[in-house]
Amino acid sequence: MGRRFYKMTGSGNDFVFLDGREPGTAAFERAGAIQALCARGTGIGADGLVVLEPGGDEADIRMRYYNSDGSRAEMCGNATLCSSNLAVRLGMVEPSGFTIATDSGVLSARIRDGLPEFDAPLVSDAAPAWAGEPTQGDEIRLGYATVGNPHVVVRVPDVERADVAGRGRTLRHAPALPRGANVNFVSRAQDGGWRIRTFERGVEGETLACGTGSVATAVMLASWGEDSDDVALQTRSGRMLRIRLRRDGETWIPSLSGEGRLVFEGELRELDL
Repeated sequence: MGRRFYKMTGSGNDFVFLDGREPGTAAFERAGAIQALCARGTGIGADGLVVLEPGGDEADIRMRYYNSDGSRAEMCGNATLCSSNLAVRLGMVEPSGFTIATDSGVLSARIRDGLPEFDAPLVSDAAPAWAGEPTQGDEIRLGYATVGNPHVVVRVPDVERADVAGRGRTLRHAPALPRGANVNFVSRAQDGGWRIRTFERGVEGETLACGTGSVATAVMLASWGEDSDDVALQTRSGRMLRIRLRRDGETWIPSLSGEGRLVFEGELRELDL
C-alpha cells in the first residue's frame, strides 16, 4: 500500500490520521476500510479515523471524523485537539491561531501554554433536568447537552462503581434520543476534583476520554451549581481535560484544552481493507 499514517492520542482517546493532501484518501473512508484500520490486534488500532486536509475558502484546515465502526460523526473533541497539533507539525497552520472546519461548523483553535485548545460548538440546548429517562439506583441526576454530538451526563457518587457498559448502552439507545448519544458518568474525586468515564456511540463501549463529553459534563456541573466556569476533569486514562466556560444568556461558550500527542508515524503495507 505504501500509505503514510499518523497515530495520535488525546488523553487515551486514540486515532489514525491520514493526510488528505495525498491522493487516494477516499479509498480509506469506506466503512470496511475504517473498521480494518481501527481494529485492535489486526489493524493499527484506534477509536476513530481522521482525515486532515486544507479547508479551502471555509477554514484553514478541515477534519473529517469517523468512529471505529465506520460511521461518520459530527465532530470529536479529542480528535480536534490532535488535529490542531498535527496540523501545526505538518506546517498546515500557524500555532498562534487558525480555524478548523468540522461537520459541526468552523471552530477556532490555537496552541496555548504548550497544549492545543479550541473553541467548541456553542451549547444552547443544555437540559440540566433531562427527563428522557428516569434515574436508577444511586444516580443523583441526569442532564443532556449537544456539543457537536449529543451527550447524556449522569451524576453518580463514584464513577468506579458506575455500570458504564450496561447503563451506558441503555442510555445511549434511549427512545427519547433518535440519534442516540454518548453517555458520561461523573463524580467527585477524593482530592475534590472531578472524574469522568464515557460510553461512546460509534465505538459502542467505554473509551479512555471524550472531549465533547467533557465539555457537556462541565456545562452540566456549572448548570447544577457544582462547579464554576473553569472545570478540570480527570479522564479514565488519568490525564486531564480543562474546559473554560462563558455564558451569553442561555448559550454556553466553551473552550477545551488537553493532550493531542503524536505517538508514532507509519506506513500501511499489507492491511486487508
